[in-house]
Amino acid sequence: MSTKTGGSTRAPVPAAFGRRGFGRKKVCRFCADKTAVIDHKDPATLKLFMTERAKIIPRRISGNCAYHQRQVARAIKRARQLALLPYTVTHT
Repeated sequence: MSTKTGGSTRAPVPAAFGRRGFGRKKVCRFCADKTAVIDHKDPATLKLFMTERAKIIPRRISGNCAYHQRQVARAIKRARQLALLPYTVTHT
């Protein structure tokens, strides 16, 4: 008969990897600033919510509330149809 040892084969995890740094809670910039308007004709504002690869940044990263994230996504898609924003990056 073979016997099994009860020990774990994993090495202990250093303390730095086990800790999670909680940063400041992100606030929706459109809820905070009531004068800010989401407009599909303003590509400069919409580019703040896109990656360099022209993907829409998710709300857990951008900090938008669900209501304004839907408006931003809709405005980006409309601006893409009007050729104000790219669908993808062009390879040069």
